[in-house]
Amino acid sequence: MTKFKSACGLDCNTCECFVAHQAGDNDKKKDIAERWAKNYNADLSASDIACDGCMSEGAHFGWCGKFPIRACVVEKGFDSCAECENFPCSTNEFLYNAVPVAKENIQSLR
Repeated sequence: MTKFKSACGLDCNTCECFVAHQAGDNDKKKDIAERWAKNYNADLSASDIACDGCMSEGAHFGWCGKFPIRACVVEKGFDSCAECENFPCSTNEFLYNAVPVAKENIQSLR
């Protein structure tokens, strides 16, 4: 498991969903659900705000569990993109363009 708990290099320890779930902070989970529902036009409740890191055996936030980068990493039997000889690739390009630090995190593991 990488220190980021993610397939892509996003640092789960800075994700408010992950942090609130790990802390068991139901008030914060409710706040996140309300904001994300409004911002992303989604039907979310506090119970949806649950994540143990996408590469964990535990809870995954809805979209993260279906994340194409995670699916690719799991299919290849890797812990993260850092292990892939094709890094970076078209599967993760969209994320690294939006969040360059995720790519830097993966590069630091290579």
